Amino acid sequence: MTTGTATRGTRAGTLITLAPTGAESAKADVPALPVSVDEVVSTARDCEALGAAVVHLHVRDLDTRPTLDLVRVREVVDAVRQSTDLVVQLSSGGAVTDPLADRVAVLDAEPDAASLSLGTVNFGRDVFSNPWDLIVELHTQMRDRGIVPEYEAFDLGHLATLSRLLDRHGLPHGGHVHVDLVMGVPGGMPGTTGALAACLPAIDPSWTFAATGVGRTSLPVMLAALSAGGHLRVGMEDTLTYAPGEPVRDNAQLVARAAGLARIAQRPALTTTEARELLGIRAPQEASR
Repeated sequence: MTTGTATRGTRAGTLITLAPTGAESAKADVPALPVSVDEVVSTARDCEALGAAVVHLHVRDLDTRPTLDLVRVREVVDAVRQSTDLVVQLSSGGAVTDPLADRVAVLDAEPDAASLSLGTVNFGRDVFSNPWDLIVELHTQMRDRGIVPEYEAFDLGHLATLSRLLDRHGLPHGGHVHVDLVMGVPGGMPGTTGALAACLPAIDPSWTFAATGVGRTSLPVMLAALSAGGHLRVGMEDTLTYAPGEPVRDNAQLVARAAGLARIAQRPALTTTEARELLGIRAPQEASR
């Protein structure tokens, strides 16, 4: 299957995505978790300065609980845009208990990009539901609205689903396919070098990929992704322990480590302008014309 004429990604740079909050951890349990608008904006600004180019947003309400309320979602999107140059990527996954229709409706907040999960997966003791019809609807709605998807693969079979999706429904908005391997979720593929290597033959040469290591798999997944020419997603959505017995201080600590490893790999962090070029996202001034 051919999905494009050439790979826009390059081994010369690394796309670093910040996932600062997520929908699973409670603020009462993790005081450093950014949940208010001001906390999210401050985190985004600090992490952009350290090398993040994309921010993957889950939104919390005034009581710090996960929400898909569009007023609140738009407030967060607008605040991050006004304070940073980051690519704003909304989660269409929400929390595992969110209705499917509400997950589609977040696209009304008009982000630059949004996540698109490629299949149903056990998520600890819960089930993260992503049926085929939802996948197709998100893919086509994003294309119609000018939103670039980041396809989320929690298992090897999800990459086969992505190939089938593209064969049947065409390329996404922007023309480039970028997939994130979410590794280490209890119920999904393990966060190991072997699991990442097993995914590589299923990733079309015209695509780019990133990898996310959940929990203690964060560091080995980062190293494996960099060695394979991939990109990185880090943040307190996925990782709350920096080292054995050492809690994460803040998201900036995780972005700084990822940027440092990217430099060691001689693939330094991409700028926000370079990230937009890689992902096929127009600059804000172009999008408004």
